[in-house]
Amino acid sequence: MAPFKTPSSDPPKQEMQYFPDMTTALPSESGEFRRVLWTGLYSQVVLMNVPVGGDIGEEIHTVDQILTFTSGTGLAQVGGKEQKVKAGDMVIVPAGTKHQFLNTGPDPLILYTVYSPAEHKATTVHKTKEEGDKAEEEGRDEPPEWSQRGKKENEAMGLVKGEE
Repeated sequence: MAPFKTPSSDPPKQEMQYFPDMTTALPSESGEFRRVLWTGLYSQVVLMNVPVGGDIGEEIHTVDQILTFTSGTGLAQVGGKEQKVKAGDMVIVPAGTKHQFLNTGPDPLILYTVYSPAEHKATTVHKTKEEGDKAEEEGRDEPPEWSQRGKKENEAMGLVKGEE
């Protein structure tokens, strides 16, 4: 798998984005704690690598989040419930739900997550959780304004249109 391209900070073009081997090649290709792969008008794909003994950090988002685990083992804590997770599992965190994910295994816990709408700056790469936390605290990891608009506004701006 080739290194990931730097994503654009512009609204997405209406073209396919292809990421081969997302469930088999991620462990050898993902060293950063968080890397945005793509940001759309209504969603965002982010790759995460939680180190051994590490965690994502307890948080509550105002967006929906879907996490798909590709390597390692961990513990999902979502809305007061706990669930062991492993490669091949998916967890959905509805907006407004307190959650935390911990790496409980001997290897990195690697996953990709989809936020809807976007949660991070379109070009975000955080080498460590501490770097990511600092960027968020300082307001340097905010999603692009264009990724926070509604359907009607995007249609009025000509960014999307339905079938005619």
